[in-house]
Amino acid sequence: MDESGAERLIHTYGRRRGRRLRESQRTLLETLLPQVAIVGSSEPLDPRTLFGPETDQVWLEIGFGGGEHLAAQAAAHPNVGVVGCEPFVNGVVSLLGQIKARQLGNVRIWPSDARALIARFPDASIARAFILFPDPWPKSRHHKRRLIAPLFLDALARVLTPGAELRVATDDADYLAWSLERLTAHNKFRWCARSAADWRVRPADWPPTRYEQKAVAAGRRPAYLRFMRVPAEAAASGRAPAAENVA
Repeated sequence: MDESGAERLIHTYGRRRGRRLRESQRTLLETLLPQVAIVGSSEPLDPRTLFGPETDQVWLEIGFGGGEHLAAQAAAHPNVGVVGCEPFVNGVVSLLGQIKARQLGNVRIWPSDARALIARFPDASIARAFILFPDPWPKSRHHKRRLIAPLFLDALARVLTPGAELRVATDDADYLAWSLERLTAHNKFRWCARSAADWRVRPADWPPTRYEQKAVAAGRRPAYLRFMRVPAEAAASGRAPAAENVA
C-alpha cells in the first residue's frame, strides 16, 4: 500500500529510458505525443471516445516495444482504434515516428503501466488484445513481476468482448510454459490452436516486430498463441478451454 492506502502495482516492465534521445525525437515527445496520449486519470474511460465516429472497434496492445506491430495493424485497419501501452520512452518515440510517417490517425498511446488504464475501461470494450514478447523475468525471484498472472488475466477478460481474440508471443521457453499454464487454466480464455503449426508459425495478419527478428536471428523460436475470450455462459459452465492436437 502507498501513503494514500491504495494498492501499489509491482512493475512488470524494466527500465523506462534507454539511449539519449535525438533532438528530432524530443520534438516528437513535445509536439506529437500530447495529441495522441491518453490523459492520466482515475476516472472511467470508454476507449471508443478516444476516436472518431468511424471507429468500428478498439484494439489494445500491451507493451508495444518499438511499435512496428501496432503501426502495421493500425495502417491495415483504418476503422479500428488502436490503443498502445508502453512505459519505455524510447519505444514511445519510435511509435510516434511511425505515426507521423504513416499519418496514422487511429492510434492512441498510454505511456505508462497498462494495468492502470485497463482498470478504467468498461466491461466488454476491447475487441482484440496483444501481448507480444513481454519481459520474461527469467530469475525465480522476479517471477512475481511477470505480466501474465491470474489477477491480470481477470482484469483483461473483463474488458474483452465475448469472442475477442488475445494474441500472445514469446521466445522464452519457460515463459511460454508459464503463460500456457495460466491461460489454459483460466475459464474465460480458450486456446485456439488445433495443430502445432497454429502456434509455431506466425499468422499472415500478425506483423513481425523488431524484437522477434532479433530472437529468430539468435536462434530462438518464437511461439504465437491465440486465445478467444469465451462467452459468459461458457465460462460459467466450466468447460475445459484447452485446445486439442497441439503436440
